[in-house]
Amino acid sequence: MTIDNISKRISLFALTWPILVETFLRLLFGSVDTFMLSGYSDKAVAAVGAANQYVFFVIILFQVVASGSGIVVSQYLGAKKYKNALDVVLVSVFLNLLLGILISGVLFLFTGSILGLMSFEQDVMNYAVDFLTIVGSFCFIQALTSTITANLRSYGYMKHPMFINMGANLLNVIGNYILITGRFGLPALGVRGVAISTVGSQLVALILIFIVMIKNLNVNFSIKHILSIGKEKLLAILMEIYKIGGPSAGEMLSYNTSQIVITGIITKYMGTLALASRFYVFNLMLYIMLFSLAIGQATQILVGHMVGAGKIEEAYKTCIRSLKICIIISFSIAIVFALFSENLLSLFTNDKEILSMGRILFFIAIFLEPGRAFNIVLGNSLKGTGDAKFTLYLGVISMWGIAVLVTLILGAYFGLGLIGVWIAFASDEWVRGIIMLKRWRSKAWQSKAIVKSKDDEKTPSLAMH
Repeated sequence: MTIDNISKRISLFALTWPILVETFLRLLFGSVDTFMLSGYSDKAVAAVGAANQYVFFVIILFQVVASGSGIVVSQYLGAKKYKNALDVVLVSVFLNLLLGILISGVLFLFTGSILGLMSFEQDVMNYAVDFLTIVGSFCFIQALTSTITANLRSYGYMKHPMFINMGANLLNVIGNYILITGRFGLPALGVRGVAISTVGSQLVALILIFIVMIKNLNVNFSIKHILSIGKEKLLAILMEIYKIGGPSAGEMLSYNTSQIVITGIITKYMGTLALASRFYVFNLMLYIMLFSLAIGQATQILVGHMVGAGKIEEAYKTCIRSLKICIIISFSIAIVFALFSENLLSLFTNDKEILSMGRILFFIAIFLEPGRAFNIVLGNSLKGTGDAKFTLYLGVISMWGIAVLVTLILGAYFGLGLIGVWIAFASDEWVRGIIMLKRWRSKAWQSKAIVKSKDDEKTPSLAMH
């Protein structure tokens, strides 16, 4: 399959299912990771969870380049500007490598000071420092992997990242089994073992995915080639990446910060039981969200190609078709989860109050999840067109003005507890979703494209997988 025929010969399904499988397994192995560590120490679980908040923040910084370059590459490929697309790949990889090395150095030198901002008891602090020092010192690996993966997906290489990440996750679990408590004559390393296993599996994944990139994209990965691009063009590429990646990362940061504030409200006004209920239900709901996230990312790639090719009407219809599919799937799965909510929750807890509250929250989720489908599919499509600033501004206003504020009013002030919180979540998702639908229908986004279609370059023949 040639690049020229991506939008015609790769279906939404072909793009969606590898992302879905990869994300599902990442969640699943993450749960297994926590379960394995819980057998070692509850304090260790708390420490790794706290340290991972910093890791996740760093990943958001890397997403500025990764998500931005992926969308820019999609538009260049749609416009048949293949050399420009390869230049973006090269620049984005080098840029995140430099950023990754810088942040790795900071975390290696200042982990203790950074974690000292939180009031941990000494045992938890020691575990957290052990974990973040090791994982943080090698976070440049995640910077490179996320960037290469995003670019490969834009070229249509979906299965390679999926299989590589599947293997890496499995390797991580095996490493945990061997290193946490000590197997086959090796010492019991506990949290340090988890960190070493994490970094080791990530390094293997990076090496494999780098080989895939070199082999299939024919990238001339050298500093000499970077310099040959020229200062003006290099700056232009950086601006193109930031124009998309900056707002996208800002939206992610706003969402996660607002969720931390909402967790604080739950802790202060609703108590530990409510906090536990929120944790169990929300983590199970992530599996409902998987479909929306996968379809949203796949649609973003398709829309990016179509907008780059100047196929505005085709891009418009593709998004609407994806939205309809996503609404039906998320609504159906939410009903199943609601009907079997007690069975699902009983896998983690036998507390009757949590089971009862969880059942109510899952039934509210039947209304919430279709709204999230609107938000995710339309939001990703708008970013795919280059209209990322709109989603950022709308997200910040809605997340804080609706999700956080309504949580405080209904959940805390009026005493509705988690029911008020879930109503706040649903209101936020639906308001953003409806406004994004109006934005999509207006087609105001067609003027935001970074790349204009131009059939001025020869079409290379690259197999698409």
